[in-house]
Amino acid sequence: MAEYAGMKIDTFWHVIEAAQAGAVATGEPFDEVLVKQLAERPRQEILEYAERFDELHDALYRWDVWAAAYLIGGGCSDDSFMDFRAGVIALGCQWYQRVAAAPDSLAAHPDVVQTAKVRDRSEVLFYEDVNYVASGAFERITGDADAFYEAWRSFRGVNTESDNAVVWARISTSTTKGR
Repeated sequence: MAEYAGMKIDTFWHVIEAAQAGAVATGEPFDEVLVKQLAERPRQEILEYAERFDELHDALYRWDVWAAAYLIGGGCSDDSFMDFRAGVIALGCQWYQRVAAAPDSLAAHPDVVQTAKVRDRSEVLFYEDVNYVASGAFERITGDADAFYEAWRSFRGVNTESDNAVVWARISTSTTKGR
C-alpha cells in the first residue's frame, strides 16, 4: 500500500498566496476569498488542505510563539492562540517561516508595527475565521454545515463513537476545571 502524500507544501502555500492576491484585488476578507477558492477544488483537495493546515498550525504550538502572541495581543488565551497561529499561516509562507524560526521577528511585521500603540490589539494577527475555511468550503459545496466533519472523520479514519467520547471527555474536563 502506498503512503498517503497529501497536499504538497508548495501547493498549500500557493493556495494561501492566491487567496491573499484575491483579497487585495477584490477588497474581500482573506478568509472569504480562501473559502471561495477552496470550494472550486475537489473535496479530496479540501481535506488535504485541512490536513496540511493542521500540520502547520500544530508546528507553531510552542511557548516562544505563544509569548509573541501574548505580547502582540496584550494577552493570549488558549483559544486566542489558536486564532493567532491561523493568522500567522494567513500571512503566507515567508512570514510563517520567519515566525517558526524566530517568533520575535513578528515585531517587524507592518500590522504589528502599525498597531503597537493601539490600546485594543486583540485583532492583530488573531484571525479566527481562517481556522474554519475548509469546513466553510465544504458547506458552500454541499449546503450542509456538518458535511466537512463527516468527510474529515472518514478521511482521517477516525471512529465516530470513540472520537465523540474523547470530545465529550475533554468538554466535561474543561468545564469542571473552572469550578
